[in-house]
Amino acid sequence: MGLRNKLAQYRQYKNGISHCTFNPEGPGVVRIHLVPPKFRLLRSSSYIVILNGYYLLPIGYSWALVLSYFMNEVNRFDGRPIEPADEETIVSATVRNVRKVYPCATEDEIREDLQELLRVLFAVARGNDPEIEIEKLSIRAYGKNMTAPHRMDLMVSAMTNAEGKWQCNQKCLFCYAAGQQLGAVKEMTTKQWKQAIDRLEAARVPMVTFTGGEPTLRPDIAELVGYAKRMVTRLNTNGVNLTPELVRQLKDAGLDSLQVTLYSHDEAVHNALVGSDHFRDTVRGIRTAVEAGLDISINTPMCRKNADFDKTLAFVHSLGVRFVTVSGLICTGMAHINHTEYDLTAEELCQIVRTAKAFCNDHEMEMDFTSPGLISAEVLEQLGMNVPMCGAALSNMAIAPDGTVVPCQSWLGADAGLGNILTDPFNKIWKHPAALRLRRMTQAQALTCPFRAKKGGDRS
Repeated sequence: MGLRNKLAQYRQYKNGISHCTFNPEGPGVVRIHLVPPKFRLLRSSSYIVILNGYYLLPIGYSWALVLSYFMNEVNRFDGRPIEPADEETIVSATVRNVRKVYPCATEDEIREDLQELLRVLFAVARGNDPEIEIEKLSIRAYGKNMTAPHRMDLMVSAMTNAEGKWQCNQKCLFCYAAGQQLGAVKEMTTKQWKQAIDRLEAARVPMVTFTGGEPTLRPDIAELVGYAKRMVTRLNTNGVNLTPELVRQLKDAGLDSLQVTLYSHDEAVHNALVGSDHFRDTVRGIRTAVEAGLDISINTPMCRKNADFDKTLAFVHSLGVRFVTVSGLICTGMAHINHTEYDLTAEELCQIVRTAKAFCNDHEMEMDFTSPGLISAEVLEQLGMNVPMCGAALSNMAIAPDGTVVPCQSWLGADAGLGNILTDPFNKIWKHPAALRLRRMTQAQALTCPFRAKKGGDRS
């Protein structure tokens, strides 16, 4: 391939990431982000495909070229259904464009490559095993090629305001944001958050998660979700404010997925751990989201008070939820004060997760464990589960309510700031010395949350 074709491909990618979504209403939604390498003129550099904001697959230049042309054709149908006759139109146009770059390839060869590529991507995105063996990628090995994290958490709501007044509708016993310096600041305006989203898109961040505090306390939350629709959008909430009206607004805004925190099936236990009497409101919000067809998951932070997780899991299943995440306690914020009294041992966590995974297997549910270092990699691999690693300042970062960028949403101490999204160039934030140190962690070091390591709580 001559330099002319390389430059043509570079111009195609000059605005960054390519994206398209298949079957957006679900189930079985497939969201594809194609991320070019840092040095896009080098054919030896791998492109990265991010599937549903979670799976990372490296692909070579040729497949990236085929996929990019295919995505361009699909996106011509934005907002319109793709009929069977349209599929042939899309494939034919893709083949014609690829043959301009590879004139020696036959139409049949390109069609076959395209179909094989799509079979792999759709299988992985939907949690199935692909027909061919694919290369495993360590994000830490790939990190040197990254110019931004794959997910940015937008803490649109503060725990307390600039006057020190509490502004969350719950007072969770293990809140990571409560009591931390950046948990009590003046929140950015709607216009400023939109400016932040624009900067993230320019920096090629493919996914944002709206969190807080409690993001549904902001009246503009659906507006912000809609503004970020070019990215994968997620919302983390306690579910209290998930009224039919708000759920409709979020769905109309194109929200991709919703995560609700539910501590227990037991009303008294849940209310005690969240410091409120909102159990029934949360459950009502979950039911509303399920009935509306939103892609919803439930997260349960585990402690001694809610160790009967098998009962909570059965309750969640009865609500119609099919995906759950389980986490341990993060040793920061309020959990820094309370974790010693409420922590479970590694053995106790292992038993809870084993029992829960068996339930999920029997009831066609999916489950992830998300806390690095609290359960050994060997145990999780035996259970067929992903092994969590610390992704601070690598796969994920966060923006505090005032625009300060921090390594992750739990990292809100006085020395946490890497810069401000509204005033500092993103490249400067990405290359902050503290961020560089975190990205230099080894695979073994990343198996433990840094807050656990500081507290001597490594149980890996």
